[in-house]
Amino acid sequence: MTQQAAEPKGVPAHLTEKSLLQPAIQAWKFFLNDQGRSPYTIKAFVADLNLLDEYLPPDQALGDITLKDLQNFSSWLENERGVPCSPKSLARRITSVKSFFRWLQHSGVVLVDPADKLLQHSVTSPLPLVMTREEVALALETAQSFREAEEPDARPYTLLKLLLETAVKKGECQAIGLNHLSLEDPENAFVFIRYTNPRYRYKERKLTLSKEWLEAFNEYTEQYQPEERLFPWTSRRLEYILEDITEAGGFENRISFDMLRWTSALMDLMDGVEPDKIRQKLGVSKIQFREVRRKLRNLAAQQGYTLPDPDLDSD
Repeated sequence: MTQQAAEPKGVPAHLTEKSLLQPAIQAWKFFLNDQGRSPYTIKAFVADLNLLDEYLPPDQALGDITLKDLQNFSSWLENERGVPCSPKSLARRITSVKSFFRWLQHSGVVLVDPADKLLQHSVTSPLPLVMTREEVALALETAQSFREAEEPDARPYTLLKLLLETAVKKGECQAIGLNHLSLEDPENAFVFIRYTNPRYRYKERKLTLSKEWLEAFNEYTEQYQPEERLFPWTSRRLEYILEDITEAGGFENRISFDMLRWTSALMDLMDGVEPDKIRQKLGVSKIQFREVRRKLRNLAAQQGYTLPDPDLDSD
């Protein structure tokens, strides 16, 4: 393979193993941008590599960086830098380093990837907060009370019921347009979760809506007359609506979008819904769903449920 064929788009011709780290970091930044990576990801990756640049001698060339240097850097981050570094942050920074040097090798800038055998630190994130069936029933009853108040308000019930039925994320919920709803046939009503960015088309999906939700939706539209978006408010305002339910129902933990998303998936699991249908409902990849399934099993066990499928975590 020629050098030209080995160089992906975004690698300057002057970048070699004798180059210093900072020019390579900037070239990588441009490459990530060309690949369509999110600005937040690029910012985090570049910041991680800038820490490596801060740690290494200023005159150390790319080709002189060794596995031992990177192992010492990892230890410095964790124990010697003087700034707290959580296991999650350390794992991400190691991922940044490994991705960067893999890119350098694939582009032909360095012959050997010094980060190839750099050990990744596994991070076990805590289980998310979820609701029990009793709490779900109480939350719906509380939201229903807003519909039956002296000044009826169907918005809390419409939002809560939607999240419990569809498990959509906050951003997905806020982006739902009225034209994303198919309500002509109450027996087969659904909402189409759509993405404008082509990179996220795989997350698009149709999610079933119940007759109970349709009844609340009709009341809600009469009261608020939405024109384009289903919920034409900021995400923070929607969070306040869930907080109203939390306070009115006397819940110890704040009801949130994330809590309802996990609760919805957990209820499906305990009701015997096939794991792949839960994955499709959540809009996550098969790889991402491995961790999600593990957490769902643990959450089910916490609530005293024994899953019928002992091989749930197998592919």
